[in-house]
Amino acid sequence: MTIQLDHLMVPSRDKFAAAKLLADLFGVAWSEGGIGPFCPVYVNDGLTLDFDQATEPFPPCHYCFRVEEAEFDAILGRIGAAGIRYRSTPLGPADMQINTRHGGRIVYWSEPDGHIWELLTVSYARRAG
Repeated sequence: MTIQLDHLMVPSRDKFAAAKLLADLFGVAWSEGGIGPFCPVYVNDGLTLDFDQATEPFPPCHYCFRVEEAEFDAILGRIGAAGIRYRSTPLGPADMQINTRHGGRIVYWSEPDGHIWELLTVSYARRAG
């Protein structure tokens, strides 16, 4: 059997707002309720992000998603339309630039809970060769 990631928990201060924002940016479905106390975002047929209401402090996490070129353009357009500032590096100022140093396109943005979201078209972690 091939191992596949099925779901991840995403801690948030407002699980409804955080789930809705990501779902809107990605153009995917979400729900105010799922199994247990979570707000699921259905990223694709095999991956769900379960936003959980956190009452204690939590560290920011980094989540990376690889998409096709057309999806990248559509999502970046929705990021811009939402007024979200993005950047070309994981940390640092929002330079509103796209990183192209790894053979594809990459953008990063942070959401209100401090998580770092990454969108790329070519995996630099799985380079051929």
